[in-house]
Amino acid sequence: MFAINFHNKIEAILSDKIERTILISEVNAVSGGSINNAYCLTTNHDKYFIKKNQADRYPEMFEKEAKGLDLLRESGAIRIPDVIGLGEFDNTSFLIMEFIESATQKPNFWKQFGQQLAQLHQNTNSTFGLDHSNYIGSLYQQNNPYNNWTDFYINERLQAQLKLARDNNQIDIATISKFENLYKRLDEIFPKESPALVHGDLWSGNFMVDEVGQPVIMDPAVYYGHREMDLAMTKLFGGFDDELYDSYNKCYPMEKGWENRVDICNLYPLMVHVNLFGGGYLGQVKSIVSKFD
Repeated sequence: MFAINFHNKIEAILSDKIERTILISEVNAVSGGSINNAYCLTTNHDKYFIKKNQADRYPEMFEKEAKGLDLLRESGAIRIPDVIGLGEFDNTSFLIMEFIESATQKPNFWKQFGQQLAQLHQNTNSTFGLDHSNYIGSLYQQNNPYNNWTDFYINERLQAQLKLARDNNQIDIATISKFENLYKRLDEIFPKESPALVHGDLWSGNFMVDEVGQPVIMDPAVYYGHREMDLAMTKLFGGFDDELYDSYNKCYPMEKGWENRVDICNLYPLMVHVNLFGGGYLGQVKSIVSKFD
């Protein structure tokens, strides 16, 4: 499944990292990702997870992902897969991580998940944004710093996606003009809060249950933003139990009416989906912004 030279390269990286000779005995494809090819490597030492792609297709994607994983892990809030190594070989970029076996949720799984997400969001920063750009899915995500959430959300999130959609004829001028009406209201819609460290792409495909039944999050699009962005995205495609929100609120109470702001927060991931998968998601976008005519 791997070319012999690539196979040898990965063994060398693992051997250097683990400080013993590592030999790969099996390479098995892992399903779930739509952007990268992912595999479980069985070796004489342990199992490892690797994903790879063309190096020139998404420049520095795995470097950015590794940075995001490290930043989340440094918070100490929730389990994040360890990064073993990353690199580039024959126009193939790759990221090697620990392989986490999945098991059944512990009875307090959602309570713990809510507590840990609340703990993550209490990590703050002086500005909204991040000191580097990254990706959300396969789309470039710019994170220039702003002192207030409204300006950041408009310029770094919504406008960036609207421009991409307009350039690719995925959205009409009438819908874009409705965003302008929304922008005038954002200051009064969002409560003022300090920048929170957010996962940035927290849907059900980006968390798992580890071998002892506890939460793990991965595949981030990290930045310091409004914490409601993470909570809202958990509701976009479902898959999260109500106990998570109850537990979160006990640890780090949400501002009143946060449920009413879910759609506004989800305009960003919806526009990302418009740009990635076409206009099928545009109807949801239009339904949200039409409320601000």
